[in-house]
Amino acid sequence: MIIRPRAFPFFILTLASILTNADDTTPFDCHVTVGGLTFDLTSLDREYSASRTRTTPPTTMVDSLSFNICNDLKPQSGVAEQDQCPTGTRACLTKTNKKDSETDRIVAVIPLAQTKILDPKYSASASPTKYLSILLKGPTYSLLPQSLNLTLFCDSEGISEPKFVGYDGSQLDLEWSAPAGCAVVEGDKSPPSGGGNNGEDGSKDGEEKDVGSGVGWFFLALILAFMAYFGLGAYYNYSTYGARGADLIPHRDFWKEVPYMLADVVSHLCSSVRPRRTASRGGYISV
Repeated sequence: MIIRPRAFPFFILTLASILTNADDTTPFDCHVTVGGLTFDLTSLDREYSASRTRTTPPTTMVDSLSFNICNDLKPQSGVAEQDQCPTGTRACLTKTNKKDSETDRIVAVIPLAQTKILDPKYSASASPTKYLSILLKGPTYSLLPQSLNLTLFCDSEGISEPKFVGYDGSQLDLEWSAPAGCAVVEGDKSPPSGGGNNGEDGSKDGEEKDVGSGVGWFFLALILAFMAYFGLGAYYNYSTYGARGADLIPHRDFWKEVPYMLADVVSHLCSSVRPRRTASRGGYISV
């Protein structure tokens, strides 16, 4: 294919657009890292629902949300195609109007989050309330951009029912509690288990390891210093005086006296510790 000079800029822009779109459509795999915290949401990979009911006399409006944050929703059997969200939707809001003695009417079907334009945004907190917030985007509906704002709280006991907080015509707010909302600090292989003293015990173990490693480094440095002292001293005696054998030892006379000095120190310590006999035998003096 020959690219004419005038068409070259257009070709470059088209190629860049294709590459950008390809990058934007990278699927969300339910593994999140934000603020040094990691979350594994794969345990939530199934369809969930939440709803709210609004009284609008003489009718009642039911807003029903179906969602799966990890994968696309499956088509509903027995439901007309126009009454459900298109393929590739991860969060779908259906508004149903109910009236006594009349058939329910679906008045709106709104895709809140779609895989091809998901563009997930995250925020998280490790204290005092542990949670992960996820914002998933969808197409426009009635000229308003749609999105699902999910706040997932940490609950190690189990998965709660999703709570429909509100919908303002553009963003639906949803709250949920699950073990998947409990984050693990990057580098830790396992999250902290129950018990109030785990953090204290862990800090004590860390302090003991630090002290032990510090003592080891001290003795290693001491040994290396002695080796350097004897090596350099022996080399100096050899190169300066032509010493051989035991004469290579630096400060030889001092090291010859070390055993005797140690013996004197030990003898002095023993005599200081040994109890003195102060008792006499009743003033009796042997002749």
